[in-house]
Amino acid sequence: MARLKVTQKKSEIGGTSSQRNTLRSLGLKRIGDTVVKEDRPEIRGMVNTVRHLVVVEEVD
Repeated sequence: MARLKVTQKKSEIGGTSSQRNTLRSLGLKRIGDTVVKEDRPEIRGMVNTVRHLVVVEEVD
């Protein structure tokens, strides 16, 4: 199964509480943090919520 590498590139300051909570749920705490998650619909939805704050790459 494919995996997604999610890196936070912008600050959560000024975002809605939903966006801040989504970043925390993904495991991102500060700019430059990177996590690798399974490519599942739940994760895709979370990434879509904060797509303007993160960069996503596919990893094998």
